[in-house]
Amino acid sequence: MIPIAKPIITDKEKEKIMQVMDSGMLACGQFVKDFEEKFSDYIGCNYGIATSSGTTALDIALKSAGIKEGDKIITTPFTFIASSNSILYSGAEPVFVDIDRNTFNISPDLIREKMEENPGIKALLIVHLYGLPCNMDEIMDIVDEYNLILIEDCAQAHGAEYCSQKVGTFGDVAIFSFYPTKNMTTGEGGIVLTSNKEIMERARLLVNHGQSSRYYHEILGYNYRMTNIAAAIGLVQLEKLDTFNKQRQENAAYLTDNLNNLEYIEVPQVPKNYFHSFHQYTIKVEQREQLISCLQEKEIGYGVHYPIPVYKQPFYQKQGYDRLNLPVCEELSKKVISLPVHPSLSKEDLKLIVETIKSFK
Repeated sequence: MIPIAKPIITDKEKEKIMQVMDSGMLACGQFVKDFEEKFSDYIGCNYGIATSSGTTALDIALKSAGIKEGDKIITTPFTFIASSNSILYSGAEPVFVDIDRNTFNISPDLIREKMEENPGIKALLIVHLYGLPCNMDEIMDIVDEYNLILIEDCAQAHGAEYCSQKVGTFGDVAIFSFYPTKNMTTGEGGIVLTSNKEIMERARLLVNHGQSSRYYHEILGYNYRMTNIAAAIGLVQLEKLDTFNKQRQENAAYLTDNLNNLEYIEVPQVPKNYFHSFHQYTIKVEQREQLISCLQEKEIGYGVHYPIPVYKQPFYQKQGYDRLNLPVCEELSKKVISLPVHPSLSKEDLKLIVETIKSFK
């Protein structure tokens, strides 16, 4: 079986975990502080606040950036539901804008159209989907023109770059996820990144019960802290991230070189000056179910990310989005399928994936 994702955990991670176990401090502590500093340095932000998951990081990011009840936030409908749910956690309203057909990311042209219709929108939450950065030149022009708060969801884009600048450094605040399927993992965890001191200070309070000092609670907070055990894994994984990403790019290049001329699929596009970290290698195909059957027959893992636009989910339909129609998102949700691209793949694995796709027709 070739899995769609496979975290690489070695003796180095295990040794680091044992350091935590031997220390007796399993909860949030020095290992977490070290991880926060090293990951924020790697991305290029001044501050990092580690959390228990990517979802809790999103919640903290929005609340720390000042998102409040009644605020309207533009975001993408083509992503994991946690992105827009985080808007709802703050009592704000997601405003969905359609995506670009080639990149799967939110369309800057349609963001501008929406802003012209409703200049009262307060913020923009973008997702660098599958590891490909959004068009940040166009997005930053809109952010500056309308004075928007920009939140970057980089849950799938560890190390990805736009014009040699890492994603996570463009906005007021950004988040990353370290779920096991991501380009690097902490087992389960996330992080909030910012270079804004006020956002950092509020985020630190929010993740730790609102405490500024022990048993002194300034605001309503949460228990969203990362553990030392998770941070220990992350410290070792971070050292390997560039190597992991390089292998993902090499695997993606092999797939593209061998699949690019097939008329019945469309391989991922990487625009000039974009560094795609290939969290997913996502193709478009008309006969998706037939291709899935072929992959299953050869025991090749796959993923369909995402088969239902967020606003089509039952909960969102009940929230008043039942009349929304975003044609590109709805079209692509029926065509996308992700193939294995992770660094655990062997040459034989890659050859079998290519042979299976080529034999599909």
